[in-house]
Amino acid sequence: MHRHSTVSFEDVGDIGERSRARRSISQGSESSNAGGFKMPTIPKPPPMTQLIMGVEPQADVEGPGLCAAILTFVSLVLVLVTMPLSLCVTVKVVQEYERAVVFRLGRLRSGGAKGPGLFFIMPCVDTYKKVDLRTVSFDVPPQEVLSRDSVTVSVDAVVYYRVSNPTMATNNIEDYSHSTRLLAATTLRNVLGTKNLAEILSEREIISQVMQNALDEATDPWGVKAERVEIKDVRLPVQLQRAMAAEAEAAREARAKVIAAEGEQKASRALREAASVIAESPSALQLRYLQTLNSIAAEHNSTIIFPMPMDIMSHFMGRKGGGKMDKQA
Repeated sequence: MHRHSTVSFEDVGDIGERSRARRSISQGSESSNAGGFKMPTIPKPPPMTQLIMGVEPQADVEGPGLCAAILTFVSLVLVLVTMPLSLCVTVKVVQEYERAVVFRLGRLRSGGAKGPGLFFIMPCVDTYKKVDLRTVSFDVPPQEVLSRDSVTVSVDAVVYYRVSNPTMATNNIEDYSHSTRLLAATTLRNVLGTKNLAEILSEREIISQVMQNALDEATDPWGVKAERVEIKDVRLPVQLQRAMAAEAEAAREARAKVIAAEGEQKASRALREAASVIAESPSALQLRYLQTLNSIAAEHNSTIIFPMPMDIMSHFMGRKGGGKMDKQA
């Protein structure tokens, strides 16, 4: 008995495809042998690769498939049938400071972000996400940082940022706000770890500028722009504060002693010049004596002063010196 094998249309199609594949392979090998080696063409990277590389996602170039076109047509028919009630669902409003990123059946629509003003969506087919373009500020939590000279300090900062590209902020990252906050805290620790304590206390503007540049470069693929970074407070340990206060007090006392010594030196020079002037005029000493009495009488009224002429003292001093000379003789 002969067995009859049944061949379906699918098997015939598979056989035809296999024969065509073998024919194309043989032709390609012959052309490569005849004309030399041919460089293979590099395919266009998929959308996910573009997201990883930080490229702005583009709208679907190939266009929707047959199923997507049918669903879109059905949605349009429903909108037309339920008109004007469907306007409550299809018409959306975006504020001046907002933009709307529209997706149709999961694919980004052409034209970029919509807004500000009115825009239309197809019910059951289109979805959209609003993105706020206003500047947002947040406080970086206090970070315990070990400086380059092995000093532990607690530093907190404030960061101002805004969304510059709503499409990239929606498609390239899940939560740009949370990611920016985490990146700001990490950047603060990395930047301060390369600075000394003196640089942290005195170069706040430079540190803020370095942090802003680092944040702006890191968040650029996310469609986020870091506008400003400011160091709010630098808190030192209590023991270090006491040591720095004692050092500053000792330095101030040393400067005060130096200033007092310089004043005494200048005063002694002035007194020497005054003494030389008074020695040239005996009446000047008497006038100075009377001026001292006047100042004492004005300040201390209960003080009794008995003035004694200076000539008497000089007379006794002269006699005492003469007696000593007689004894020696």
